Amino acid sequence: MQNKGLIKFFAILFALVSIYQLSFTFVASKVKSDAKSFAGGNPEKEVKYLDSIGKEKVFNLGFTDFTFNEVGDKQINKGLDLEGGINVILQISVKDILKGLSNNSKNPVFNKSLADATANQKGNQTYLDAFYDAFDANSKGSVKLASPDIFANRSLQGEGGVDFQMTDAQVKKVISRKVDESVESAFGVLRKRIDQFGVTQPNIQKLGNSGQILVELPGAKDVDRAKKLLSSTAQLQFWETYKIEEIGNFLMAANESLKKTEIKTTEVKPVVKDSLSALLTDTKDSTTAKKGENPLLDKIIGQGGGPVLGLFSPKDTAVVNGYLKRADIRILLAGDQRYAKFVWGKPMIIKDSKAKDIDAVELYALKGNRDNVPSMSGGVITDASDTFDQTGKPAVSMQMNGQGAKAWEELTGRAYTQKSNIAIVLDDVVYSAPGVSSGPISGGRSEISGAFDVTETKDLANVLRAGKLPAAADIVQSEVVGPSLGQEAIDNGTNSALIGLLLVSLWMMIYYGKAGWYANLALAVNLLFLFGILASIGAVLTLPGIAGIVLTMGTAVDANIIIYERAKEELRAGKTLEEAIKTSYSWRGAMSSITDANVTHILTGAVLFIFGSGPIKGFATTLLIGIVTSLFTSIFIARIFIDWNISKKNDLTFVTKFSKNMFNNFHFDFLGAKKWTYIFSSIVVIISVISLATNGLDEGVDFVGGRTFQVRFEKPIEAETVKAELTKVFGSAEAKVFGSDNQLKITTKYKVQEPGIKADEEVNKLLYDNLKQHFSAGLTYDKFVNAYDGKKLGILQASKVGPTVAEDIKTNAYWAVLGAMLIVFLYLMISFRKWQYSLGAIAAVAHDVIFVLGIYSLCYKFMPFGMEIDQHFIAAILTVIGYSMNDTVIVFDRVREYLAGKTKGTFAEIVNQSINTTMSRTINTSLTMIVVLLIMFVFGGESIRGFIFAMLVGIIVGTYSSLFIATPVLVDTISKEDKKMIEKQHLEV
Repeated sequence: MQNKGLIKFFAILFALVSIYQLSFTFVASKVKSDAKSFAGGNPEKEVKYLDSIGKEKVFNLGFTDFTFNEVGDKQINKGLDLEGGINVILQISVKDILKGLSNNSKNPVFNKSLADATANQKGNQTYLDAFYDAFDANSKGSVKLASPDIFANRSLQGEGGVDFQMTDAQVKKVISRKVDESVESAFGVLRKRIDQFGVTQPNIQKLGNSGQILVELPGAKDVDRAKKLLSSTAQLQFWETYKIEEIGNFLMAANESLKKTEIKTTEVKPVVKDSLSALLTDTKDSTTAKKGENPLLDKIIGQGGGPVLGLFSPKDTAVVNGYLKRADIRILLAGDQRYAKFVWGKPMIIKDSKAKDIDAVELYALKGNRDNVPSMSGGVITDASDTFDQTGKPAVSMQMNGQGAKAWEELTGRAYTQKSNIAIVLDDVVYSAPGVSSGPISGGRSEISGAFDVTETKDLANVLRAGKLPAAADIVQSEVVGPSLGQEAIDNGTNSALIGLLLVSLWMMIYYGKAGWYANLALAVNLLFLFGILASIGAVLTLPGIAGIVLTMGTAVDANIIIYERAKEELRAGKTLEEAIKTSYSWRGAMSSITDANVTHILTGAVLFIFGSGPIKGFATTLLIGIVTSLFTSIFIARIFIDWNISKKNDLTFVTKFSKNMFNNFHFDFLGAKKWTYIFSSIVVIISVISLATNGLDEGVDFVGGRTFQVRFEKPIEAETVKAELTKVFGSAEAKVFGSDNQLKITTKYKVQEPGIKADEEVNKLLYDNLKQHFSAGLTYDKFVNAYDGKKLGILQASKVGPTVAEDIKTNAYWAVLGAMLIVFLYLMISFRKWQYSLGAIAAVAHDVIFVLGIYSLCYKFMPFGMEIDQHFIAAILTVIGYSMNDTVIVFDRVREYLAGKTKGTFAEIVNQSINTTMSRTINTSLTMIVVLLIMFVFGGESIRGFIFAMLVGIIVGTYSSLFIATPVLVDTISKEDKKMIEKQHLEV
């Protein structure tokens, strides 16, 4: 090996750099462990401790030192599936942005295009592109985007804006830029918010130009609080309100009108009471207004007063909203009241007639106008802070700019004169509606008070300081992982890695003896390099990432196996040890096979990285890095040890007594068996296709959208029982045993399309209310939903995927699989210079993919572990494609070598001989992978068991197809003329 000294130098340097990079991870882990011990299980205390030492020196190397914040930036970060926390993808509403840019245009073509874009948006298509397509189709050139009533309005005129002479193409460029600016603004607002949230190392990033923003909050525990903080647009508004005596007659009239459509009895007694306040009194024996005869008023559970029209149950708000939006009801509003805007207050707790706590929400009527704009907006707020009011209750203090101060003085003066109230409304929720008792308020300072706790005032002040989002931010995908589940994942991943490493190392020693030891040393160096690179690039380690590392152990010895098997052949041919090593490490020896096999593997890994997201991208990252480090250590590090052995004149045979005669005289007629293997594979493919057409697949929420909850109970529970209970409230639900018999995976599509966090909170509460009967009385809603250290019961993991995101994921999956097959086909055709090689390889891969899909289609209903088709499954399929190609290329490379050499025999005999001479390599490479995957299947944890099973089946089938499908297809597609020419060359004496 030339330049041996230079390689040693770089290897030592790389090892030292890796150790240096990894040292930060060890220091950070030690500090976090100290913080956890100090906090004694209190997560807030733990975060405060870490914040307090952020700028303190915690790592001293003698020549330099680092603060905890600096150490944290350089460590290997754990993904949410290992760390626990909250991961959401927010979709900034481009529809709202377009409405704002058009000044809420009433143009029918514009508004129809907005609606059509929402309905017809395709997978991976941005909303903006869908809008452009819809506008072109609807306008047909009759209406221009530069119309004064669309985008050539006053707010968009000027330099860099829109004027009415522009073409649609020119306007599209301006609007696209404005939308990008709005998304960038939203990104900045969200960054300010999460910086104040109180978690260590939050992550926020834009996802291309889709208008989507990924936010990760590792260690976050309060699910509802985090979602509320992220999705709140912070649209602060100040409205004047109607009082109950002003709007009460309308509610009475609305109630009477609703009786005609909502009450189905043949005779209805009239309501003779002439005031809403009288109806609100709790008179159980009233003979004038029986319960059930008043569609609207019967839903009032508490008396109002002042600006509060009444208190309602949260579950009735949707029905009441429907009543108040009906055209036949709104027509009952007289005069300026026809512009009234009905909104709800902040949820609260009241006592019912039995002094029992019940949820309630207040109804307000705001004084609207023709343009539906508030008396004053929150854009004038310059600062906000959490404080306490005069009674000692938590409140939020706000400071306004000069313009706002003047408007606020006028508004409070009018309220003082008219003895009215001012509603402080944030995101269409009334936080308080105080009156003004001491005259106009000057100076621009005000206070929001109400039924707050300290955390709520901190979050409210935070969002007001950070500013409002330019448009609604809907949570289209989310995942919540409890810290205890993350620790289980770490334990499972570590155990599987250690056992896999031990077994692979043991097999290499048993099969290759001293050379196996050298391969194991190279494997250890490989792992050091791999983790060092992960640390240096700031990669996030996920559970699939750990799976990628474990798989790297299998691939790390793959190149060694190919080299060692070639060396054994050269030794049997009579060459000296030094000559055998030199040949095996040459391009004519093992390097061409290793190159082709790993290039195809890298190509499929690259496709996975490009189309994957989250944990799958982490899996692809570790897989790609592992392939590169494995090649380096197998080719160079192991070679250094072997050359050292030769220099010491030590014997090196690459065999042991156990493996000495294995596969040496292996003679099997693989091509002779192709008739039966074709029949077998055809039957399997036909059954698989029929099953896919009739039985389908268990598509996970990644592909169809929905909500998934991993819920752990105290005792074993029947999945069918829970399914029946939840179907009653959700309409449809699935419940499956997930791992142990006291743990279920619950899936539902209930309100998954509904934007906003209210639907998420409703689902959580319904889930708790219907499952709490299966838990002891001490499990509260907060303990059931939110994460905390040591959590063993309730929701351990939850995820939500909106239908639009699911369509994107499904589209990406199709392109990933087809793209990987196409890229590999082209590479093999270039490398082997005959399309028949590519066809044989693709036929084998297609066979493997259909086989795996068929197994999943046939078995998902009764297997004791999850077999969902999701992103993890697609990652497994792409990995199978890579490994199937790997095995096939090893055989094809030997076929190419023998056809180019002097091997005697017919075409079929040469191909058979090629396969037989590579059996040792094929079996060993596949065996190490199967062993590693079996270990991960048993010890890796329930969450990746289906993912590992797909790879396990794929590797086994891939080994079969490389021998019995790929090569026979190659032989059958070679033309008769080519075969005759080959045989003429190889049969000549």
